[in-house]
Amino acid sequence: MAWIQIRINATRDTADQISDLLVEAECPCVTFLDGSNNPIYEPKPGEKILWPETIVVGLYEATHDMDAVVAYLTEQFAEPLNYKVEQLEDKDWEREWMDNFHPIQFGERLWICPSWREIPDPTAVNVLLDPGLAFGTGTHATTALCLKWLDAQDLTGKTVVDFGCGSGILGIAALKLGAARVIGIDIDPQAIAATYDNAARNGVADQIEAYLPEDQPEFQADVVVANILAQPLRELHEIILDFLKPGGDIAMSGILEEQAQSVADVYAPFVELDPIAQEGEWTRVSGRFKG
Repeated sequence: MAWIQIRINATRDTADQISDLLVEAECPCVTFLDGSNNPIYEPKPGEKILWPETIVVGLYEATHDMDAVVAYLTEQFAEPLNYKVEQLEDKDWEREWMDNFHPIQFGERLWICPSWREIPDPTAVNVLLDPGLAFGTGTHATTALCLKWLDAQDLTGKTVVDFGCGSGILGIAALKLGAARVIGIDIDPQAIAATYDNAARNGVADQIEAYLPEDQPEFQADVVVANILAQPLRELHEIILDFLKPGGDIAMSGILEEQAQSVADVYAPFVELDPIAQEGEWTRVSGRFKG
């Protein structure tokens, strides 16, 4: 199906009003975009934070009368509108995404390979990945930081917790790198399903368990990886550390450069910390649990 979109420059104060007017003008899909590179991180649950300069995008079928939409918006909105109407190329967006997802190497041994592409090095440690609806492909710096850390560990025979498992990428990588057992934990049922699907694809389904927090059993592990966000890493530090045996290793990411020290400060009384690792604006906090 062919589509057409209208992009309207707005502000934090006017974006919601413009969105409401688009809905009134029979727009089936409205989204908000950052208008000037002002990233927003970690909104509170249920909170919607808009950028000072926001672009409101309304998506219509290409046959829709856009002159009528513009006339309605101009009539109802008190200020002059700065807008652009443009055609969207009619693509198979799923195929477009798949074509741009390539195998990636992390560390010395580990490759993350899309399940639909040829493996570059059959002798390497290869994880076949189909992320589906759950987050975690290895392309984001936070995942890359954790994968590189795992590649550098001796995981032989160890039990690993993947806290916030998403697609299961970290836990499956740990198993491929020698771990004996992985427990994945996530608040999203789709993440649990994706973890099991990807584990089966990689032949490690009998070594992995995935749970919602309310269903998880009691256990202690040798290693914990947690690729979530700084705020829950701080708030849930007691729960996360309870998974670790004394002397166990922990690696955490999803932490911006300016947040790294605050996360490290929370864990410092309990963990002998390594130097903070950084990739772009993202960081990894790691160390050994004092117990």
